Order: sequence, then C-alpha cells, then structure tokens
Amino acid sequence: MNLQKAFLITFLGNYITNTVVAALVALVPASAVPGMLTPQYITFVVLAAIVVGLLAAWQGVRSINAAAIFGAIGFGVSLAVAFVSGVAGVLTQTGDLGQVAAVIPNFGPFLLSWSTLVLLGYWMIPSLLVGFMMGRGNASPAPAGSPVM
Repeated sequence: MNLQKAFLITFLGNYITNTVVAALVALVPASAVPGMLTPQYITFVVLAAIVVGLLAAWQGVRSINAAAIFGAIGFGVSLAVAFVSGVAGVLTQTGDLGQVAAVIPNFGPFLLSWSTLVLLGYWMIPSLLVGFMMGRGNASPAPAGSPVM
C-alpha cells in the first residue's frame, strides 16, 4: 500500500466529510430533541461512512491489514486536522499565544468524547468492509511442492 497516497486520500476524505457531507446534512431538518441520535447526526455518520468506503476503494485496499492501516491513517489525520484547526482558529481570532496555550488542554476532553469513537467508527468500519470485500478470492495459492490439506 502506498502510504503517501493514503495520507493524501484521507486528507481529502476529511475535507469532503467536514465540508460537503456537512453541507448536505444541513439540508436535513433539525431535530427539536437535543442529543447524538438526531436525524442530522445519523445522516452525517452514514454519508461519512459512504465517503470513506468509496475512498478506501479508490485507495485500492485489498486486504484487512491494508484497510486497517487506511482507516487508522484517516482517523489520525482527522484528529490532527481538528487540533491544528482549533489552535489556528484561536490564534486567528485572538492573536494571543497565551489564549492558544489556554485552549490546548481542551483537546483532551474532545478525545475522550463519544464523537471521537464515532469518528473512529466511520473511518475503520467502512475501510475494513471494503478491505474484506476486495480481499475475498485473493488467496495466494500454495507454494509448489507443499502438501495440500
């Protein structure tokens, strides 16, 4: 698997998920009930999973191992982009490195939220499904001279 291509594709996937998918989800009527299981949130996760599955197929994952690597890279890229965007946003708005230093500890609770688990899920599950589906039938034949069982 080409890791450079995987990083670029997952960065593109993160961008598509955070802009295009989020824009499409904005068309879904908002729920009056707060919480995670709103129609908008569910639509976002489903569309994000579809995008990740398509990108995993484009990357050419052909095994569970390659799919796990691709999903892990996507998850890591998403976390890194969230961190850099948060720090850059605070710096842009305030122009004060002291404010940036005060905001950095807030990234810890973000990592420990359900949203991070959902993020891991919509990067790993579709990638693993694509890797499993593409990997079926790609079993390597037994080497010549080995006993057949």
